[in-house]
This record gives sequence, C-alpha cells and structure tokens, in this order.
Amino acid sequence: MTALLSIRDLGVVYRRDGSEVPALKSVSLDVLAGERLAIIGESGSGKSTLALAVAGLLPTGALVDGTIEWSAGQLQKPRSVTPLSVLPYMAGRPEGGVKDRQPLHFRLIGGRDIGFVFQDPSSSLDPVMPIGKQIAEVARTHLHLTWREAFTRAKILLERVRLPDPDSALHADPHQLSGGQKQRVAIAAAIAAEPMLLIADEATSALDTIVQAEIVALIRRLVAEDGMTLIFISHDIALAAALADRIAVLRHGELIELGETRQIVNAPRHAYTRALLDGHLGLDAEPLLDRQGASA
Repeated sequence: MTALLSIRDLGVVYRRDGSEVPALKSVSLDVLAGERLAIIGESGSGKSTLALAVAGLLPTGALVDGTIEWSAGQLQKPRSVTPLSVLPYMAGRPEGGVKDRQPLHFRLIGGRDIGFVFQDPSSSLDPVMPIGKQIAEVARTHLHLTWREAFTRAKILLERVRLPDPDSALHADPHQLSGGQKQRVAIAAAIAAEPMLLIADEATSALDTIVQAEIVALIRRLVAEDGMTLIFISHDIALAAALADRIAVLRHGELIELGETRQIVNAPRHAYTRALLDGHLGLDAEPLLDRQGASA
C-alpha cells in the first residue's frame, strides 16, 4: 500500500499554568492509503493529540516539532482551503472546531480531505439548528453545491447512516435524537465532503455497549463503501481489534508498538500491550460485532 501520510518525529507540548506538559514524544509512523489504523492507549497517552495534530486542530499555544507529510497523489483535486469536515457548530467551539486552533506548518491539505468525528455527539451539534441544515452546510461549503443539492445530499447521507425516517430527521433538532442517533448524524456530516481520511476520536466511548458495536459496524461499512482511510482512536483494545487492520499503541506520549492487528492481539512484543490485553475482560470471547443485534 502507498502511504497517505507520513509522520516523523512528531512532538507536541502543551503549556498549562506556566509549565510545559509533553503530550507526544518523537512519534513516527505511516498511515497507509485505504487502511483502518487504530491508535489505542489509556487516558493521557497522547492518542487524541495525535489525531488533532493530523487534522491541524491543535490549540494555538501548543509547541510542535516534527513533520506530517501527505502523499500529493492521494489528495482530492482541487484542494479545499476551508476548514475540515466537521459540523458548522464546531467552528466556534475550542474543543472541536477551528477557532483558536493552530495552522500547523506541516498541514498541506484542507478541509475536503479530512472528516473528523468527535467523542461527544451532543457537543458536536448546534442545539438550535435542524440537523439537515447542519449536514447540508458541510456539503455546500466543501462541494460547492446549491442549498437544494446540499439538502438532497444530506438526506442521502442520513439514509446511509441508517437514521430512522430520514425525511423527518432532516427537520429534527438535536434534542429529539438519542445519543447513538446524534453520533450517526455527526458521522454523516464528517463524510459529507467525501474525505480521503476519516478520523474517529473516541467516537463510541460516550455510548452504551450495544450502540458502540452498531457505530463501529457503521464506520467499517462506510469506510469500505467510500474507499476512505480510517484513523480510529480508542482506549478499548477489543473494539480496535474488531475494526482495524493495524494497531498502534501509545503510552505517555510515546509509540511503543505498531503492527498488524493479529500480531498485536496474539503476540504483543511490549509488556504494556500485554497488560492492556490482560486487563480487557472477554477479549477472547465471541467478537462483539458478530453478536445478534449489532448490525449497522
């Protein structure tokens, strides 16, 4: 496979209360075009910081070293210069939008090429804007569609993420949806501009177990149908193993292990990876996504 992006010696340091806190330490890896790469680790391991760095969404005060190089032949033409594919409401929110974010020197691509799904769907949606308009705005901005065309695409996307009654859902407000339904809307918005790369940052951690399985199955199906590359951020090694082709393990900001999923699960090389496996109940049981009721 061809590398979609190459990360070399990436270091990120946050400034907090007059002190400097390292979040990533000389991380190097390639993300292959068309692959499903899971990045796992405990809270504070740096996995979300890595995702934000790839998307160009690090806070302005972050200190960044290293490079992220993109394969120009893999990118959409023409390149977009508008913000990446997130819901419009996030553009004014420091936890997920582009306001107060740092335009990294190594970010070579624009919004159409990256879709981002955040952890909490409730904070990803504008509470006073119908969800159809929120998805349509993403498509209109990045694909240069008319509003009529954008709303048509929004309806198609709601059908693809299997939201019940898409016609009614177009006009629904976020508070009328369940947590799982909101995350489906967020996924629809993230893929509205047909990105090459989809980043899902703890996209299932705020959901219950059954809904988690459904969302993972949905992401896997959409990635396969659209030929996207996936970076899946999770603390749950079982979910990662069910979805990913390869797994990268982070600890204290360092990449300690990277390999094919089967190798990571069956023959981990690092003691920390073995501890993650040993600490997960039921990893050797029947895969969660294969159980009844877990379809997308």
